[in-house]
Amino acid sequence: MSILKIPTAKIFEPLLRPARYKGVYGGRGSGKSHFFGELLVETCQAERGTLAVCIREAQRSLAQSSKRLIEGKIASLRLGHGFKLFSDKIETPGDGLIIFRGLQDHTADSIKSLEGFRIAWIDEAQSLSARSLALLRPTIRVKDSELWASWNPRRKSDAIDDFLRGRKPDGAVLVKANWRDNPWFPDVLGEERLLDQKLYPERYDHIWEGEYARAFEGAYFAALLSEARAQGRIGKVSADPLLPLRAFIDIGGAGAAADAFTIWIVQWVGSEIRVLDYYESVGQVLAFHVNWLRSRRYDHAVLYLPHDGMAANNITGKRYEDHLREAGFKVEPPVKNQGPGAAMMRIEALRRLGPQLWFNEDTTEAGREALGFYHERKDETRNIGLGPEHDWSSHAADALGLMAICYEQPGRVAAFNRPIQYTGRGWM
Repeated sequence: MSILKIPTAKIFEPLLRPARYKGVYGGRGSGKSHFFGELLVETCQAERGTLAVCIREAQRSLAQSSKRLIEGKIASLRLGHGFKLFSDKIETPGDGLIIFRGLQDHTADSIKSLEGFRIAWIDEAQSLSARSLALLRPTIRVKDSELWASWNPRRKSDAIDDFLRGRKPDGAVLVKANWRDNPWFPDVLGEERLLDQKLYPERYDHIWEGEYARAFEGAYFAALLSEARAQGRIGKVSADPLLPLRAFIDIGGAGAAADAFTIWIVQWVGSEIRVLDYYESVGQVLAFHVNWLRSRRYDHAVLYLPHDGMAANNITGKRYEDHLREAGFKVEPPVKNQGPGAAMMRIEALRRLGPQLWFNEDTTEAGREALGFYHERKDETRNIGLGPEHDWSSHAADALGLMAICYEQPGRVAAFNRPIQYTGRGWM
């Protein structure tokens, strides 16, 4: 048996040791897929009879798999004599095998076909569903079996991020790799990186630096958030204890199929709009949201409701504004229904206020993620916009858009920021 000598970037060296879970995350040009492709070929060459599966969440054809990359590695390493290439698989030395699968359509019964496989490599793992990960992990279980994952992070809540970076299983080896860690980073990619940095700053960190996606392509507030970060307006932002807090709400119902109930806690301080906190919950009763306000000491915040604040609660039959007043909150009269085009009015109002927004980074992350995703529906055939997409992100955007509609510039109203007394227990 020949011993392969494959040059390896220093950043990947921890992954050469045995481990149940191995993960590489980062941006474009890091070489993470090439590393795992070479490691798989090397392992199959050294450990005869290895059974390996290359996985993606959705794989409608082998063109969407890692097969071509692995075949390229076999050719470049001149291993044609020990590996046999077929249309749907690769046979490896000692009756070993590499196959390619999409997990999206697997069931608890069908995935049993992977029992006995020692290595599973999940490429583009940011797309792997929690269901697929839960099916895969106990299936790859022979002695010394390993699960590998490579991905460009998208959201903290993605299954692979939650598992490997959030819950951090014992014995997992995790590496962050970016373009600067790749000693073979090609010049042409370097030029593309600089072009993205110049022309698309809102997406640069996600694509090239392996950061979570802060803005969806074409999102309404992508530029707003990018400018806020570049200008240092996302960081540690504190409330002024002498000025009132304001809570802007988008109402969701109770039940599993209900829309999200969202709240932004905001303070108007001179020309600054301090965005201090964000709350989101799905399917909970109104008392649950009230308890959050009280637990965060927002008992005396002034509450602002959209037009459906005048609607009856589908459980109690009372209006939302009445419930909140009875709970001891000061509630402004609900904003009137603005009719057709209301969503775009909120969007434009918030865009105009963009330079005045200061976000407290730690407590508004989930809300900013939603703002960065909120985007226009498109008719791809005619290439025309169809208005804002109503999805998981729209509720956060609607609530902060409500703030923009309600905002009054300093000096235009006599009671813009009436001074209040702070008792040490809450806001008065």
